[in-house]
Amino acid sequence: MHREIKITSDGSPTLYLPDIDEHFHSFNGAVQETMHVFINAGLNSITRNELTILEIGLGTGLNALATLFEAQKSNKTVHYFGIEKYPLLASEYKKISFAQHFGLQSDTILQQIHHMPWEKQIELEKNFHLTKIKADITQFNFNSLPKIDLVYFDAFAPNKQPELWMPEIFEQIFDICDENAILTTYSAKGEIRRRLVSTGFEVQRLQGPPGKREMLRATKLTSP
Repeated sequence: MHREIKITSDGSPTLYLPDIDEHFHSFNGAVQETMHVFINAGLNSITRNELTILEIGLGTGLNALATLFEAQKSNKTVHYFGIEKYPLLASEYKKISFAQHFGLQSDTILQQIHHMPWEKQIELEKNFHLTKIKADITQFNFNSLPKIDLVYFDAFAPNKQPELWMPEIFEQIFDICDENAILTTYSAKGEIRRRLVSTGFEVQRLQGPPGKREMLRATKLTSP
């Protein structure tokens, strides 16, 4: 899979896949998108002090990195599971830098995220436990995971990889979500909203990140 590093509008990097004409993050700002869609609309909307997060599409590691630092600010304990079919090569992730966007001197933690072993839980920093899973989500056994409190659905766009947005994927995710769990995604397509609703989620349209009018946040409500 050929990937090229590109710089987005907020100065942060993303990867571009020319074969499918798709970016890993919004070209209007990679870090801005992550903070808006996954941190502010996701992590910061959960009040509990310990939670389990599932990311669909570990990608550059940006969402995991941002979650680690944001969780430290609020003293949250996080158990993070990231599923990725096509991990970055060392020659790729060593050229990606988010350090200046998080007030860091180096990208050591980002490189640790990518370098750490797969299928093994690692305490990356105090109270942040990361498990990377190399898998195709269309064939993945979601029941192998613990109950999930927050889902970052960050797969490639529905028109680029529609198989990742099928109802059966959302049904499996819904089943492993704990009550009041949240799923947040950059997509605001009507068909994706309808699939989430039919699965059992209550879905809100929220203001999108820069360059995008709307996004979706879905909640698995407590059973009556």
